[in-house]
Amino acid sequence: MKVKRVALLIMDSVGVGELPDAGQYGDSGSNTLGNIAKAAGGLSLPNFGRLGLGNIIEIDGTPAVQKPAASYGRMAERSPGKDTTTGHWEIAGVILERPFPVYPDGFPEELIKSYEKKIGRPVLGNKAASGTAIIEELGKNTWKPVTP
Repeated sequence: MKVKRVALLIMDSVGVGELPDAGQYGDSGSNTLGNIAKAAGGLSLPNFGRLGLGNIIEIDGTPAVQKPAASYGRMAERSPGKDTTTGHWEIAGVILERPFPVYPDGFPEELIKSYEKKIGRPVLGNKAASGTAIIEELGKNTWKPVTP
């Protein structure tokens, strides 16, 4: 059968279990989708379920189906690193030999100051952190415009 068209659904940051290198990135035991489903008491995702999402891993509230309406899969990057851009490049066929640089202690001060001046407000939380963790830590702060 010749395939004439493909609709590719990419679900960024919807992890379905840790990869072999998870320990290198502090992600041991990760399973974003499965853990959210458990914490929420189940996720009703009927359309994704019909396509086969529940066939990849056990998802409370979205069971596996006998005849999924689509092909489904789980991706493991071949490139080193941990970021969305690397994954998107791989989907397009580009495999990296070394990871993109990361800034675990935040971006350099001179870059941040220049950026703040251009956007007219300060950067909130220039450090590596979970989105929910940074909101919890800094969410009550208010921003003040940066004077050019």
